[in-house]
Parts: sequence; structure tokens; C-alpha cells
Amino acid sequence: MGLSATHLLLLLVVVVLLFGRNKISDLMGDVARGIKSFKKGLAEDDTPTVDPKIIDTSATRDGVERDKSKAG
Repeated sequence: MGLSATHLLLLLVVVVLLFGRNKISDLMGDVARGIKSFKKGLAEDDTPTVDPKIIDTSATRDGVERDKSKAG
């Protein structure tokens, strides 16, 4: 025995009567904000950290490394 469409509709009506439309919409808004915050957190974790000093070791002379971020 599974849930038919009539059972699901009756269950939905009972939930709306118990909680009310405002509480359900507030709950859905909270869920949406939580998902948005979660996605933002994932996006921040995936960004690689870059060292501001980039050293070019291919253009060394006499074993002295030069800082490529400085002009000149």
C-alpha cells in the first residue's frame, strides 16, 4: 500500500492547518537563506589562495632569485 494523491493532498491540508501559511513561508525562506549561505561557503572554500610574491626561478643568475612582482 502506497500513498495515493488523495492521501498526499489530505496530509498537505493538515500540515497547512497545523502550521499556518505564514510559518510555512517563513520556514521556506529560512531554508532558502541556508542554502544560499551554504553555496557561498562552498564557493569561498574552492578559491585557491595566491601568494602575492611570484618568484620567477627561470630568470635567475648566479642562483639569486628575483621577485617578478616588482617592476624593473
